[in-house]
Amino acid sequence: MPVKKKAGTTTTVKTEKAEKATEKKPAVKKAAAKKPAAEKKAEPEVKKAEAVKAESEVKKAPAKKPAAKKAPAKKAAAPAEKKPAEKKAAVKKPAAKKAPAKKAAPKAEEKKPETPKKTFQTYKDVINWKKWEAHNMNWLYIEVNAGDLLDELERGADNIETCASAVLDCMLEGDGFINDPENRISRDLTVRYYCDNLSEDRRKWSDVN
Repeated sequence: MPVKKKAGTTTTVKTEKAEKATEKKPAVKKAAAKKPAAEKKAEPEVKKAEAVKAESEVKKAPAKKPAAKKAPAKKAAAPAEKKPAEKKAAVKKPAAKKAPAKKAAPKAEEKKPETPKKTFQTYKDVINWKKWEAHNMNWLYIEVNAGDLLDELERGADNIETCASAVLDCMLEGDGFINDPENRISRDLTVRYYCDNLSEDRRKWSDVN
C-alpha cells in the first residue's frame, strides 16, 4: 500500500502545478491586451507631428504659378461650299448644212519665165569692149572663142547662132581664124583680133575676102 500513496502524491503535485500554470496564463493575456491602449494613445501624437511637418513643408515650397493657358489654335475657315452652277437649257441651233467641198483642180505646172536671150548687138558691144581694153594695155591681139563667149554672157542658153554671127561680124582687115570649122556657126569658132590699130579706116574682113 505504500506504493499507492506515492502515486497519489505525484498526481496531486502535478495537478497543483497545472493549476498554477493555468492561473498565470490569463495574466499574460491581460498584459498583451494593455499594449494596444498605449499604441492608441501614441497614434494621435504621431499624426499631429506629421501634420506640423506637412504644414512647414507647404510654407517652404514656392507657390506654383498657374500654367498659362494656350490660346486654342484657330481652325482654318472651311472652304465655302460651291453651289452647283445652274445649267442653262442649251438652245439647239439648227445644224448648218455644209456645202460639198469642191475638189481643187490640179494645178498646171508653173513654167519658169524664160530669160530673154542676148541680142546680136550685145555680143558685138562686148567683143569691141574687149578689143579696146587690149589696145589700151598695148596688147597686139586677143583671141575669142564663140563657145566661151556664150558661157560668159548666158551660160546654158541656146544662142550660139547669135554669138557666132557677132564674132564674125567684128572681124576687120588683117584678122584671122585660129579655128575655122566647116560650119562657122559653132562653139568651136575661134578668131584672132589684132588690136594695135582700131581706126575706123580699117575695112571689114567680109569686105576684103
